[in-house]
Order: sequence, then C-alpha cells, then structure tokens
Amino acid sequence: MVAKLTKGFWAKTANIILRNRILILFLVIALTVFLALQWDKMRFSSSQANLLPDHHPVNVQYQSFLKTFGEEGNVVVLGVKDSTLFTPAKFNRWNKFSKQLAAFPEVDFVLSTDNLQELIKDTVKQAFVMQPFIKKTPTTKSEIDTLTSHLFNNLPFYEDLIYNKETRTIRTIVYLDKDIVNTSARKDFIIEDLNQLVKNFEDETNLDVHVSGMPYIRTMNSESIIQEIGKFILAALGVTSLIFFFFFRSFRATLISMCVVIIGVMWSFGVLGLLQFEITVLTALIPPLIIVIGIPNCIFLINKYQQEVKKHGNQALSLQRVISKIGNATLMTNITTASGFATFIVTDSQLLKEFGIVASINIIGIFILSLLIIPIAYSFMPLPKTKHLKHLNTRWIDTFVNWMEYIVREKRISVYIVSICLLVLSIIGIYQIDISGSPIEDMPKKTEFFRDIRFFEQEFDGIMPVEIIIDTKRKKGVLKPSTLKKMDELSDVIHEIPELSRPISAVNLVKYSKQAFYSGIPKYYQLPTSQENTFIMDIARKSSGNGNLLKSFVDTTGQIARITTYMKDVKTIRMEAIEGKLKENIDKIFPPDRYTVYMTGSALIFLKGTKYLVNNLVMSLALAIGLIALFMAYLFRSFKMIIISLIPNLLPLVITAGLMGFVGVPIKPSTILVFSIAFGISVDDTIHFLAKYRQELTANNWRIKKSVYAALKETGVSMFYTSIVLFFGFSVFTISSFGGTVALGALVSATLLFAMLANLILLPSLLLSLERNIANKTVLKEPQIDILPKDEDNFKD
Repeated sequence: MVAKLTKGFWAKTANIILRNRILILFLVIALTVFLALQWDKMRFSSSQANLLPDHHPVNVQYQSFLKTFGEEGNVVVLGVKDSTLFTPAKFNRWNKFSKQLAAFPEVDFVLSTDNLQELIKDTVKQAFVMQPFIKKTPTTKSEIDTLTSHLFNNLPFYEDLIYNKETRTIRTIVYLDKDIVNTSARKDFIIEDLNQLVKNFEDETNLDVHVSGMPYIRTMNSESIIQEIGKFILAALGVTSLIFFFFFRSFRATLISMCVVIIGVMWSFGVLGLLQFEITVLTALIPPLIIVIGIPNCIFLINKYQQEVKKHGNQALSLQRVISKIGNATLMTNITTASGFATFIVTDSQLLKEFGIVASINIIGIFILSLLIIPIAYSFMPLPKTKHLKHLNTRWIDTFVNWMEYIVREKRISVYIVSICLLVLSIIGIYQIDISGSPIEDMPKKTEFFRDIRFFEQEFDGIMPVEIIIDTKRKKGVLKPSTLKKMDELSDVIHEIPELSRPISAVNLVKYSKQAFYSGIPKYYQLPTSQENTFIMDIARKSSGNGNLLKSFVDTTGQIARITTYMKDVKTIRMEAIEGKLKENIDKIFPPDRYTVYMTGSALIFLKGTKYLVNNLVMSLALAIGLIALFMAYLFRSFKMIIISLIPNLLPLVITAGLMGFVGVPIKPSTILVFSIAFGISVDDTIHFLAKYRQELTANNWRIKKSVYAALKETGVSMFYTSIVLFFGFSVFTISSFGGTVALGALVSATLLFAMLANLILLPSLLLSLERNIANKTVLKEPQIDILPKDEDNFKD
C-alpha cells in the first residue's frame, strides 16, 4: 500500500515540476537571491573553539577563572634573536616600536625594554618604588652593553618573561584590551595595524621579528581558513567537473551540473548567514562538501534521462521518468547521507552541533535543487545527440563489472579470508591510535605564524597558557608566608618540567621585593624568611605601585591566586602525564581542607574537549548506525538483511581506524568526523544494491544467484561512477594546509573506496553464501517503499 502511494506521489511530483517550470525557476532564483542577501551576516570565528558544553565541570572552572582574572588569551608577544639588536640605532628603534604599539586603543599595556620598571627601596619613605630601567636614551654601544648586562644579570624577575639569558633573545609583551580579544576588532588590529608596524620595523632595521600569542595565532589561523574556502570550492568544482565530463563527454551536462552545485554552495553560505553561525574550520568545509555530494545526484538524474532518451526518444516521457523513477532513490540516499551529518546535532559540542545542522540542511537542499533544475533545464533543450549517449556502452566499465562478478562467483572464500585478515589487522591498528589534544597540531605548518610558534617554544618554552588557581578560603590568605612557601614549592615542580615555561605568580613579586630590600642584589631574589617577612611585607603594603603589580596575580580580596605557565606543543600522552604530575604535587602541597586548587587554561581546555568529543564519537556513530538500521528495517522488514547490510559498511570504518593507528594519524576533532560522514555516504551504495536485488528476486521468481548477478551488473556501474566522484571530490581536501583537513579528506576518500569494494564484492558474496537463510518470501517481505520502480535501469539497459 505504502509502495503504491509512494509511486503515485512521485508521478504527481513529476507532473507538478514539469508543468510549472517557469514558476519553479523563479522560486529557485528568488530563494537564491534571499540567501545571498544573508551573506553579510556571516562572520568568522573570533574566539577559540570551546569543544566542551557550557555545563561541563572543566568549563565551569574555566569560566570561574575568567570571571576572576579576565581573559587569559590576550597576550601577543614579539621577539628578536639577533646580536645586532644591541646597537644604538636598532635598540632605540625597538623601543620606539614598543611606544607605537602602546599608542593603539586596542592595547591595554605593553611590557618591553622601553618601559621596563625596576623595583627599588626608598629608604626615606620606607617603601618600594618603581624606577625606569632606561633612564635616558642610550647613544653608544657601551651604554647598551651596560643596560643589557644589568638586565640579564641583576633582574631575574624578568628572566624568561622579557629575555632569554642564554640566547640573548629579547621580547616585547603586548596585553590587548580584554574586551576586544574575542571580537572582530582584534582581527582588524592584528591584520591592519600590528602586521604593518612589524613590516615597517623589519624594513628599517633588517631584523626578523617573530610574532605569536593566542590572539595572534587565532587571527592568522582564521585568515588561513578564509583563504582555503575559495581554494576548496574552486578545486572541488574543477575536479568534479573534469570527472563528470570524462564520464558523460557532454559540455551541456557538465554545465548544468555545475550550475546546480554552484547554487548549492550559494545556499550553504546563505544558511550560515541566516542562522548566524560562525565560520569555523569545520563549517568552512560545507560548501565544497555540497559540491562533492551534489555531483552524484546529477550523475544519477542525467544518466537516467539519457538512458530513457536512448530507449524511446520521447523527451517529455524521459523527463517524467527521471523524476518519478530516480527521485525516490536519490531522496533515500540523500537522507542517509544527511543522517550521518545530523548525528552531530545531538552532541553537546556547539562546534559539532552547528556543523551537523548546516551540513544536513544543505544536503537535502542540494537534492531538491538537483531534482528541480536538471529536468527543467533539459526540458528547454533539444534531445541529446548520439555522441552524448556513447558513454552508456563503455567497454572498460563492462570489464570492471565482469571482473567483480568473477570474484563473487569464483573467489568467495578468498573474499572472506581477505576480509577477516583485514579485520584482525585493523583491530591491532586501532589499539595503536593516539588521541591528540593539541590546538596547534592541525595548524598550517608552512605559514610564518606557525614557525614563530616553534620559535617561542624554543626560546621561552611555549605559548599555550596553563593556569593553576589557588583558593586559600580566607581573605588576604595569598600573602601569608605559609601560602607563599607552598606556591613557591609548586613553582619549583613546574620549572622542573621541561615542557612548561618558568611560572609567574605573586611569589615572583614577593621575591623581587626582598631583592629590592637588599639593594637589588640578585642572590636575594627569594622568599623572605619568617623574620624578614614582617617588615618586608609591611614595606610592600605601603608601596602604592605594588598593588597594581599584584592585581594580575591575586584577586581583589587577596583570597585567590593564580600561577601562570605556558606549555609547549606536546603529544596528548605527555600532556596527560604533565597534568597527572601537577595534580599529584598539588594534592601533596595544598591540603584539600585548607585550599581549593584546580588547573585550567586554553591548553587543558582543548585536551579535555578532544577527549569529550572522542566519547561523543561513539555516541554519534552508534546513532548513525541505529538510524540507518531502522531505515533499512523500514525498507526491507528483515532483521537478517539489516545485519548483512551493515557488515560491508562497518568493515571499511574498522579498516580506516586501523589504518589511522598504523600510519600515526591521531583521533582529534577533525578526524572524529570521518566515521559518521563516511558511514552516511557509503550506505547509499548498499541501499541501491539491496533495492535492486530485491526487485530482481521478484522478477526472477526467487532465483538467488541470478538475482545477485543481475543486481551486481545493474548497480555496479552507478556505484563505481559515484564512488569515483566522491573519492576524488574528498581528495580535494588533501590540498589543505591544515593537517586535520588533509587527514579528513584522505581518510574519507579511503573509507569510501573500501566501502565501494565491500558493497560490490563482500555484500553479493554474503547474499550468495547465506541464500538459504535470507532469500525467501517470508524473510524478504514486500518492502514498505519501492526505492526502484519495477522497470528501473540504473545505468544500463
């Protein structure tokens, strides 16, 4: 009954489309114009992607830290490693450069050799005061040598903050206004103002300035994403159009298909603007994805039209049959593909949720566009010429299909042995997969800003902030001698970890106060003894400037302190080991009944977010499998057919996961997407094959072998065509400069190739081997929906 209603629905749909061609084209144009008007609402991500949901405990702690101390990722650093810097002209130009930076309204404060302050004791007022490090502009090399010698040897407070004593690297620290760090104003300042200042300085001095810090990295990374969107779209259009033309040898068919996917791309940008979602490294993939996924729709529809023309030469009947016979099949396959993306919607990650929403909407959108534009466009054109139909009888495709039939007929045992061996090897490989929680790993390695990240890692031990928050549970508890001693002990532990930079906290300032009390002698840069503490801290409290220095490290009540360090880009296992060591020492040093201590910061947030996504991967993939299993159950009403249909689609996923383990591709936010995307797309082939198989069973009076081979011949070509398009389409992403995008493209391409072979060889083999169990009228009942009509031909007559 349902099947008859479905058939009637598609017949009516065909009539409506063909009878209202002008109106439908007008509506498509109007909707395209409307969505194009939403483009100005698109915005690129200004903040770092938070992979954790808002209610996650780790995120709650991070938000608490931001509320107390403000945005942590507001520091831009500029460094120079060159001995010629310490000459009058260049040194003074460096100081002028710092003054220029400080003049911008987007900059809150600049710390550099230009405005460095030295803490000294005023014996008259019995207070600590700050005096300029540079009292007058140096004019000779000897004056600069005196200054640098004093800086490197007598001011340990600034070591690894402003200078590296061993390599004599100097850096300037720019603190951006915290209110603009996560806005477009940050991008404008960095791209237009900061980069221009750096260029001017480099041109004048012939020095190489290294620039980094989280605001700078995020800005330059976003710029790389923007540049890649256009590159991906052009590459996807170029590759798919070439393949399409190779298959069809028709400029007309190629042009129509390109129009369909270009409008689909316009819609995808419009949906992003309409929903006001930010363009991230994930949502930037959607426009080229729409091209790659849309072309197979065009292949099915145009090929069916040409088959019908070749069969009877009646254009009106051919167009009507394209819609009524292929419409249902393409709808089903697009729904399963959209389902693979839609599973991300149920995750708590806002990043994945937005990606899933936009991708699934636009996949259905490209299906609607294909179904409307292709028949309507052909209705205004003359019938295809004989040369345009030659591809329907391509011999090399026949050779490929015959080879598959031979494998299924004669080598089934070998197919099972190979499949089992691949399964075992893949399981071994899966156990070797790492999880990557590094926000830097996927960034483009050949860019200048990535090389600068490595420079600062080498010179100053990292740029990714790690924060340790210490709540003393009492007002003014931070500056108590016992608390300072414990913080100093933890700082020593941090300093011993090679992947972490020298920590900075209130302890550094108290040590500096003691050094100032003893006339600036460097050996006194240490915590005051219990006897010294009373009068040193008393002097410190009288000092007007000291409170301003402390505000960065201690909250206004004096109850909560922070210890800030920076982490190098390390593997997840090492990051977890560092976190474990710090937690172990925190628990040992700070009794939980007297202190509440936790770790946070961008580096740890990203690590926790990645692990959270890995857990969500299992859920989203299980949901995708469950949805498609239900879909298959609704179509075929057979539990055994569900199991058989899932095997050739799950095996490629396992093989890909094993391959990731063997070649060292870690699980990370970008590669997590591979499995749900590939599963949603690859199951389309299974649906086509089983639908045709079930139809052949009815036509051949339940003769299993004949039905399997007939289905293989009929669907083999279409599956090969679409798989080739998808393989090369997803391969486009391997031209990316982002490691994660390259991995995504390569892995999805490989998975779809494995899935095509599994559906063309393993699936028919299973059907033949298990024919007695599955191929009977009670198991394969009348389907709820006829995906393929009774006289359907996929690609051959």
